[in-house]
Amino acid sequence: RIKEVASVQGVRSNQLAGYGLVVGLDGTGDQTTSAPFTTQSINALLQQMGVTVPPGTSMQLKNVAAVMVTGQLPAFAQPGQVIDVNVSSLGNAKSLRGGLLIATPLKGADGQIYAMAQGNLLVGGAGAAAGGSKVQINHLSAGRIPDGATVERSVPTPINQGEFMQLDLNSSDFNTAREVARAINKRMG
Repeated sequence: RIKEVASVQGVRSNQLAGYGLVVGLDGTGDQTTSAPFTTQSINALLQQMGVTVPPGTSMQLKNVAAVMVTGQLPAFAQPGQVIDVNVSSLGNAKSLRGGLLIATPLKGADGQIYAMAQGNLLVGGAGAAAGGSKVQINHLSAGRIPDGATVERSVPTPINQGEFMQLDLNSSDFNTAREVARAINKRMG
């Protein structure tokens, strides 16, 4: 099939990224003395919610972590569709297990917001500590949110513009190009 040996020029997925906060951690969040941007982010969030924190207040936010949120916007994605997102700790949080990502705008390379992410994290690792001993499987500072972002804007594609469509072969050689042309001519006439 042609879709297995070629792709349509201009039709591709796009990477999205955003900065957000994960809350509801059980004392495993960022240590605010080492990660001051977490405190700044909480202050900005609280201001948006109408809460003013007095200047100079020292907040010890053990249940909050600053994170990077990434996702992939598939070709032809339309507003309202959902996509998976990955969430990774930026600071020194010990674990994101049990955390909730607060609404985070995801931007493309052009700086425009294409999706909004929010939801409960699924962390693939596990860990336990007692009596000075600890054991950990995988790491706990990254996780996923399946269907965790809603597409807010579609990416315009050049497929319907102009009278030509260009197919780019995955492996360029004359024989494959000839077979693709033969298949299209046979089907389309």
